[in-house]
Amino acid sequence: MRDVKSLSTKARNVSEKKLDQELSGGYGIYAGEKTRMAKLRFSAREAQWVATERWHPEQQFYYDREGRYILKFPYSQDAELIMDILRHGPYVEVLSPKSLRDRVYERLTAAAETYQNKG
Repeated sequence: MRDVKSLSTKARNVSEKKLDQELSGGYGIYAGEKTRMAKLRFSAREAQWVATERWHPEQQFYYDREGRYILKFPYSQDAELIMDILRHGPYVEVLSPKSLRDRVYERLTAAAETYQNKG
C-alpha cells in the first residue's frame, strides 16, 4: 500500500459466499471468476517438496510412471503464477495452457539472454 486514507463513507457488507466467489476462483491473490486450468509437471526430485504445498483448494495431482508430480489447478491471472513457476527453474514444465507455457518460455529466454550478454 502506498497511500492510505480514512474515508467518511461506510464500508459495504459483503457476504462470505460472495467474497469466496470473487477471491477463491483462481490461484494466488488475483480475483476473478473467469479461470483457466494450469497443468504443471515437476521432476521426481522436486516432487518431494511440491507435494507438500497447497497451490489451490481445488488442486488435483498425481504421479506419473517416472515419479514426476503432475499438478492441475485453476488460475485467473498468470503474473503471480509465473513467478512461482520460475522459482522451480528447470524442475517444472508447464504442460497447459499453451498461453501460460509461452509466457514462461519468454521469461526464461529473457533471463538466459541476460546472462549470455554479460562477459
